[in-house]
Amino acid sequence: MILGEKKKKTRGWVTCESGAGIVLSCRVRLARNLRGLQFPDKASPDARRRVCAEIRRACARTRALGAADFLDMGELDALEKSVLKERRFISNELAARGAGSGLLVSEDGRLALMVNEEDHIRLHSIVAAGDLGEPWKLVDALDSELDAALNYAFSPRWGYLTACPTNVGTGLRASVMLHLPALDMLDEAESVVRGLTRMGLAVRGVFGEGTQASGNMYQISNQSTLGRKESDIISGLVEIVQEVARHEANARVRILEGRRTLALDRIARSMGILTQARQMSSGEMAELLSTARLGIEFGMLKGIGVAAVNDLLLAMQPGHLQKMAGHKLGSAERDALRADMGRRRFAGVELAVD
Repeated sequence: MILGEKKKKTRGWVTCESGAGIVLSCRVRLARNLRGLQFPDKASPDARRRVCAEIRRACARTRALGAADFLDMGELDALEKSVLKERRFISNELAARGAGSGLLVSEDGRLALMVNEEDHIRLHSIVAAGDLGEPWKLVDALDSELDAALNYAFSPRWGYLTACPTNVGTGLRASVMLHLPALDMLDEAESVVRGLTRMGLAVRGVFGEGTQASGNMYQISNQSTLGRKESDIISGLVEIVQEVARHEANARVRILEGRRTLALDRIARSMGILTQARQMSSGEMAELLSTARLGIEFGMLKGIGVAAVNDLLLAMQPGHLQKMAGHKLGSAERDALRADMGRRRFAGVELAVD
């Protein structure tokens, strides 16, 4: 957004696809607040409940969230919150909230709205594969409906007002999840991350702020939200993501052409652990599955597809493991169950050495 302007619609289809298996998902998030009301951290419990009720009434009249169920943070247990965090529907901050804060999710699961997290409204959409245009279109449409029903806190000088000063302006955060195992294998991922940081981008792990990259999966997002159009923020991120994806694609070609034995050795070692281990942490499994995923894309593993690996990456998370078991599990129990899942899933998978 340009200072003093309300948002303008993004035109055209913005894509960040560049190489199969590199771009995993795209996310767009908008932060909004209601005019004249205290931010959630400063508001009383009664004030938060009133804000929550007002937002829920407005959402009930929208196309995307009209039929959505409301998940009250005061009624969910720790395991239910853990599963929602692992599915990236809620943040650690929202999980720590109680009554008066909650989550609305569209029936197709592509659009979610957090109520009374850091801001009154955190609206976000995550879609698989490589197109930022789709989540932006979904978020923008719902935001326009809510803007007509609610009195947003907006300044002609500063734009949309938010609890955190770094979100003032558009309130927009766009991010893309990339899988960069080839750059890591060639010890080039760190230099790419440093370059992105110097460009003013945030580089984080799967679960956003405060998390490190795991399984060679990096979340790249904008940090600047003030003084720029929303469409420019998205298109600028798209260009950078395309360049990073090209670097990864080039690294994969170089490995296949000059360092094939290195790749085959890494993949074979990962297969050995996945099919034999009896205890495995989530971090270790993420690294092993990253290598297995690259092996599938290189044609070096037969009998399993990328979709199955993606499912396992989610299923092996602590919350999902305990939900599957039906009760709380200790760390050692989770590690054993995680290793068992790996053994069963990779049984019969063959290494193709030709």
